[in-house]
Amino acid sequence: ALVWGGLVADAPLGDVAPLFPRLEVTEEEDDETAAEAASEDGDADEAPAEDAFISFDDFMKVDLRTAEVLAAEPVPKADKLLKLTIQVGEERRTIVAGVAQQYTAEEMVGKRIAVVANLKPRKVFGIESQGMLLAGNAEDGSLVVAEFPKDIPSGSRVS
Repeated sequence: ALVWGGLVADAPLGDVAPLFPRLEVTEEEDDETAAEAASEDGDADEAPAEDAFISFDDFMKVDLRTAEVLAAEPVPKADKLLKLTIQVGEERRTIVAGVAQQYTAEEMVGKRIAVVANLKPRKVFGIESQGMLLAGNAEDGSLVVAEFPKDIPSGSRVS
């Protein structure tokens, strides 16, 4: 029977089988992991590395559009998220935005916002988000939604 303190120091264990197969990490994957860790620890004021830049062609793939917020409601069990129903041109969409600590649902309704319209849909708290709104960080760390005047039509390309 096993008892606490029953192991003798430096006693051989015998053959021990590995619990998990060895993970073979390529040098390229190791470099990517190190770069990701460095970017997470890095200071925002540092100059971006050359690979941090995207090409003009990549930027042109991003479809930025204006959208009108038709309805908004808090996402259950998420204190930072609002579910927004937006109109992008003729199309209605749902997006989930992390702005609930700065804006109430009522404050968002009627705003003309900027969205990434061609972002691949993704489930957030069980809700399919069909885009992403653009916001900036104020000096105090709060988010400020990028807004447009009402005379800019919904669905207009942002350039």
